[in-house]
Amino acid sequence: MRLRYAVTVVLAGLGLLLGAPAASAQDRPIKLEVVGDGGHNVNVLVTWKEGGTPVTEIVEATLVATAADGRSFGPVPLRSSPEGQNLYHSAQPLPSGEWEVTVTTTKPANARKTTKVTAQDIAAVPVAATAPARDAAAAPASDGDLPLKIGVIVLAAVLALAVWIGLARRQRADIRR
Repeated sequence: MRLRYAVTVVLAGLGLLLGAPAASAQDRPIKLEVVGDGGHNVNVLVTWKEGGTPVTEIVEATLVATAADGRSFGPVPLRSSPEGQNLYHSAQPLPSGEWEVTVTTTKPANARKTTKVTAQDIAAVPVAATAPARDAAAAPASDGDLPLKIGVIVLAAVLALAVWIGLARRQRADIRR
């Protein structure tokens, strides 16, 4: 009976240990990097402030822009870009001109970033000149926390196994007496 209780407590602790990083992710601040793409769009890179790792959760964000001549644009929702898991861009292109762009997020955390962007038509560039840039952008982003997470999981599993073996030996010793 004590063995079942101990195993239950260890497994519950393991569940809390592994579930804690996911639960606390909602409380972590995020960082926004807002830049123009050289054309009529705005790219937003979303990372965790602590550690600088990519935000893989769904990001809810909007973009508003104001031109020096008084024109306004937005609010426009941001959508996930196919070029990266933490890269977002506006759902509609900016009209030509100089813009002060503000991006505001509400999920997974509140954040705001304002920057100046120039929206303009892009001149045609030969495909051969852009191939190396595409290859570099296609490289997968590494998650620096992955080895730490694996280490914590292995450590918790070894600890749970050690406790279970110790309790089983104690129970056998109690039965022999």
